[in-house]
Amino acid sequence: MGARRGIRLVVVFEGRDAAGKGSTIKRITEHLNPRVARIAALPAPTGRERTQWYFQRYAAHLPAAGEVVLFDRSWYNRAGVEHVMGFCTPEEHHRFLRQCPQFERMLVDDGVLLRKYWFSVGDAEQERRFRRRLDDPMRRWKLSPVDIDSITRWEDYSRAKDEMFVHTDIPECPWYVVDSDDKRRARLNTIAHLLSTLPYYEVEPPDFHLPARPTPTGYRRTDRALQTYVPDHAASLG
Repeated sequence: MGARRGIRLVVVFEGRDAAGKGSTIKRITEHLNPRVARIAALPAPTGRERTQWYFQRYAAHLPAAGEVVLFDRSWYNRAGVEHVMGFCTPEEHHRFLRQCPQFERMLVDDGVLLRKYWFSVGDAEQERRFRRRLDDPMRRWKLSPVDIDSITRWEDYSRAKDEMFVHTDIPECPWYVVDSDDKRRARLNTIAHLLSTLPYYEVEPPDFHLPARPTPTGYRRTDRALQTYVPDHAASLG
């Protein structure tokens, strides 16, 4: 697929907090060339970005020929978190729902392959994952005040998602819903479905051969005492 055919692929990952978006993105990209496949996970907009056209900062991350961009949350923040939490005005939300299909049709019309996945997780499973994060110091960084607040706003997020689908589930780029109560199945199902929608084919790898090392010419490595080495902490672990 990729560079040889000049394809541009955008994959949007949306869904509730702790629905498994991040782990799926990790599985997709872990064996791909990071120069070709990259993740766009934008932080909160700056003061300057808030004065721009809403889609402007997302458009800056769109792929060139032969590239894949996976949006870990995307312009759909406006239809979800921003709308539910009051981070945007009702007028901005309505404008988004009107402009988003137009924006996406423009991308598709220009030849961009756009795939949109919604990760659906049940309320009980979401709460279980939140509790695991609270109890695990290695995962606690994943929790934010917005995540915690999403528990009490479950129905608000559900209504926002339903309204978003009404306006943006369009024939040119439909939403694909992933049942993500089982994370492993969700990852496998998403990868299999994504591949089934793409015109990819097997590429023969280059036929590399390692050359023989040349005959030594007398080079000697620098004495270790003249350099500062990282202490061998691993040796103390037994």
